[in-house]
Formats: sequence, C-alpha cells, structure tokens
Amino acid sequence: MQMSNECFYLVNSKILPDVVKGVIFAKELLASGKATNTSQAIKMAEISRSAFYKYKDYVFKYDDNEKNTLNLSAVLSDHAGVFSALTTSLYENGANIITVNQGIPVDGVATVSLTVRTDNIKLSLPSLLNKLKAVNGVISIKAI
Repeated sequence: MQMSNECFYLVNSKILPDVVKGVIFAKELLASGKATNTSQAIKMAEISRSAFYKYKDYVFKYDDNEKNTLNLSAVLSDHAGVFSALTTSLYENGANIITVNQGIPVDGVATVSLTVRTDNIKLSLPSLLNKLKAVNGVISIKAI
C-alpha cells in the first residue's frame, strides 16, 4: 500500500499567478450559478479551457469558517413546527445554518445539532441563546 505524499500550502493570493485566481473565480461562477456551464465560466474568468481543467481539482479558496461558526445542541419537543420555529429564529437573528443533524424523536423529544455561520449575528452569544430558549417547544439549547 502506497502512502500519499500530498502536501498542502496556504498561500496569500497576492503572489498567485492570474491563471490560478481565474480558475478559482470560474469555479465560484459555476457554484453560484452565475455561469451555467464551464465554457461560460472560463470566458467570464478570461482563462483557457486547458488551464481550467489542469488546476480545477487542485486549487481552492480558503475560508476560515471555524472562527465564524457556532455549534448548537438542542432538545426540542416533538410537536409540529418546533424545528421550523427554531430555524426561523436563527434566521431572524442573522445566523446562516450550515449543517443540521436531527435524531428520531424518543419519549416526545428530539435532539438536534446545528452548525451556524455567525458573520451577521449582532447579538452576544448569551442573548442569542436566550432568544432561542424562548422559542415555543425548545426544551434546552446550548453552545458546544
């Protein structure tokens, strides 16, 4: 069995060749739907098709999500609309839900783990948790 000798670097974009920046831009255009196909994306990014295919699987934009995320653990009563009310409250307070993991309800309660982006939250963590605890049907919620 051969071990992978891959090595990764975090590099400031100021020193990257324009073609690498173009490939990343083309990938963003495709992911966002601003370009509907590869041909359109490479034209908009002003790069060649060969450059795109040469680098597309090897260059990625770094986004330090870790410092802008919050992991929440909640216990919800098993009633219609409770989860929806919780996610609505998160949205109304500026959170963007990244992941959700919900267990099957047992004994009338369901556990839910959420990861949310916090870039647009204007409240302190204790204030946000208090608002979420006030949602009808939320039995408990805490940051983990």
